[in-house]
Amino acid sequence: MGVSRKFLNWYAKLAPARGYVPPPYEHVVQIGDPRLRKISETVPLDKIKTKEIQTVIQKLEYVLYKYGSVGMSAPQIGVNLRIIAMRHTSKQISQTAKESALHRGMTEVPFTVFINPQLKVVDYKKVIHTEGCESIRGFSADVPRYKEVQLTGLNQQGETTSRTFKDWAARIAQHEMDHLDGKLYTDIMDRKSLSCTCWEEVNLSQGRVVLPFTPE
Repeated sequence: MGVSRKFLNWYAKLAPARGYVPPPYEHVVQIGDPRLRKISETVPLDKIKTKEIQTVIQKLEYVLYKYGSVGMSAPQIGVNLRIIAMRHTSKQISQTAKESALHRGMTEVPFTVFINPQLKVVDYKKVIHTEGCESIRGFSADVPRYKEVQLTGLNQQGETTSRTFKDWAARIAQHEMDHLDGKLYTDIMDRKSLSCTCWEEVNLSQGRVVLPFTPE
């Protein structure tokens, strides 16, 4: 029914370092962190080229690649600003079974930053696919998303940028936009579909599995 003190003490020993580490982080915060539930603030236009904002963007890109993710939002690295990054490479797509990639409509997305993005639904048809999140590490669930959307915002140079995304890319865009409004996929998922992504390994190893919260 609850998390035992014995378990918490054991887990704490895995990371003995203590002390305050200021964001932006080089890791992804996890569900329970209050920053994931806040509505992020708009980035002032005259601040985009400042060291503060550019550092957030650089850390966002670093963490995105470190985790091998397809999308990342500033709240996920501890900063409640309206900034997201997306990318989906051919290598990432090749790691998904060809039939599954075609079914999900996966296409390449070059690394793209959106500051103060606004989302417009282009195709209101909703499609359900299994979805995960680096901030809910180790779990996945079936989530409905709009088939096609348009994102409009500013890039890291402060220039206006607009992209239309379909299928899987549209899912990435909607997922990251939700983060900016303090929402997680667990809010809209099919609750019965929530699964531990390594449940089979838990059984095979007789429960001797430690879930890492960083890929390194």
